[in-house]
Amino acid sequence: MWLAENWKDYEVLDTSNGEKLERWGKYQLVRPDPQVIWNTDKKLPGWRKPNGHYHRSNKGGGEWEFHSLPEEWTISYNSLTFHLKPFSFKHTGLFPEQAANWDWFSKLIRESGREIKVLNLFAYTGGATVSAAAAGASVTHVDASKGMVTWAKENAVSSGLADASIRWLVDDCVKFVQREIRRGNKYDAIIMDPPSYGRGPKGEIWKIEESIYPFIELCSQILSDNPLFFLINSYTTGLQPAVLSYMLHTVLDPIHKGKIEADEVGLPVSSNGLVLPCGASGRWTAL
Repeated sequence: MWLAENWKDYEVLDTSNGEKLERWGKYQLVRPDPQVIWNTDKKLPGWRKPNGHYHRSNKGGGEWEFHSLPEEWTISYNSLTFHLKPFSFKHTGLFPEQAANWDWFSKLIRESGREIKVLNLFAYTGGATVSAAAAGASVTHVDASKGMVTWAKENAVSSGLADASIRWLVDDCVKFVQREIRRGNKYDAIIMDPPSYGRGPKGEIWKIEESIYPFIELCSQILSDNPLFFLINSYTTGLQPAVLSYMLHTVLDPIHKGKIEADEVGLPVSSNGLVLPCGASGRWTAL
């Protein structure tokens, strides 16, 4: 498992009974987590009165309960600063487990000794975008949500990357890649974090089980002749590490020989030294 173990401003303090107690800077939140199927004693005081608690509803969705939590605050990871705010569907605007991947590809970019063009698809609030830009890459950031792209721009500014080489696009990822193929544009690295289900800005429907493999095939057509890496993240139960590995082998091996790895990503749990699994990633790296 690849661990995001270098955080100072974030930690999973404890987990129990379908929930996790987290520290985001100086604030503690309790949020649901479907992986937490165990029921252990909730001994930490943060369980009793966190700054924010997202309660799931039996009818679907849920709502936040707040205690002395600001509408927005920031946390840092190395030189990066991220804006956080609780919003619907329990999220805060950041997936801290992805720091395991940020560290991995940032090292590749820095050690490449050349200019690297990165395409970040389904790019959300830009954690991977600002990480790649801070490492020296030129990044194209694509997400179908205008609000998420605006949020990502804020993260870039607060991270000292206002003048970095980042192109911000509100677009349907599939249609964007199709246009890039027609234009003949190429990228040295591709990052994708596809949702299980989603809609593009014009109502385009995305179902990951049906769409992900042909989309990887599309993306392979815009890789440069000397690509550096290809990263797929998955939070969908059916896309286990072996599935991600199989797709990368099938699509990329015939055209670009490299090293393919896939594993779970996880976060250390402070209270017991165990690890909370948080999805999976597949990585292709140039040899």
